[in-house]
Amino acid sequence: MTPPTTTNATVIGDEERADLSPADVDAWRELVGRLNRQSVDKHFDAYADVAWDDPEMRIDPHDPRWELSDDDPLGRTEWYRSQPQEVRAEIGLMGIASNMKVGLQFESILQRGLLEYAAKLPNGSPEFRYAYHEVIEEGHHSMMFQEFVNRSQMTIPGMPKIVSIGARRVVLMGRRFPEMFFVFVLGGEDPIDYVQRETLRSGHELHPLLERIMRIHVTEEARHLSFARHYLKRRVPKLNPFKRLAVSIQAPFTLGTMAGLMLQPPTHLIKRYGIPTSVVREAYKSPEAKAAANRSLTKVRKLCVELGLVTWFSRPIWKAMGIWAEG
Repeated sequence: MTPPTTTNATVIGDEERADLSPADVDAWRELVGRLNRQSVDKHFDAYADVAWDDPEMRIDPHDPRWELSDDDPLGRTEWYRSQPQEVRAEIGLMGIASNMKVGLQFESILQRGLLEYAAKLPNGSPEFRYAYHEVIEEGHHSMMFQEFVNRSQMTIPGMPKIVSIGARRVVLMGRRFPEMFFVFVLGGEDPIDYVQRETLRSGHELHPLLERIMRIHVTEEARHLSFARHYLKRRVPKLNPFKRLAVSIQAPFTLGTMAGLMLQPPTHLIKRYGIPTSVVREAYKSPEAKAAANRSLTKVRKLCVELGLVTWFSRPIWKAMGIWAEG
């Protein structure tokens, strides 16, 4: 096990890159081999590597460090700024805890899908080992997120039921249609990875528990994002026309839905604090908020363009979902 990191100045890991062509089997195996080695050399335990019981890690719902910054769509509204300090802090904490609950539910879907994906791999496949490394790492992320939710002492319901029901179909894609499954993976992981990296780079004072969890998460997610992106680069060009069409149509629906779950406030938070509909619209329908959501999907959108999945037929879907941006 990696020794616990004693500083919050831990370098944030970046994605592994590879100049990979669909037919280059050796380059692909070398990339997966590097990711497997990294999972051995630099991994984290949800409890050994987070000082949960340290006094500075205690969650006080009225701690001003939970307050939303002016960079946040809701945080910059006059309505939010006019609330008492304790309410501003509670709203910020509930938003963080809600994102963690959705995140652990997403990672549960991802883990089950990865196991389905691994189940059909042949003996000797390096992807099998990689898939299990990721399942283990996502399991630790889920435990971290749930522990944070528990310690917040807030009632956090998580994903809407209709999304949870649809998740069963996504799990089966891991075995039956892994290319579509890994689009779903990027749809869930890219937006939250973008937000967490921007938060860590912002210079804002963060609660040490939140900062520790974020740094662990983005460090290991760099491997997961790298695998998913390179898997799609290798596999999508080999799809038959029918499956390529299916991915090109489904991708913007998946990415738009997942970004909405990760970047917008849950209904229970809006109801709990009586946030007016006009304020929600002001915050999340503004040009600035839409631009931020688009930036969170920049990498996966460029990947879809590169793979020829954005066509004259599917581009209007991207625009309708509000996730299209030129360039």
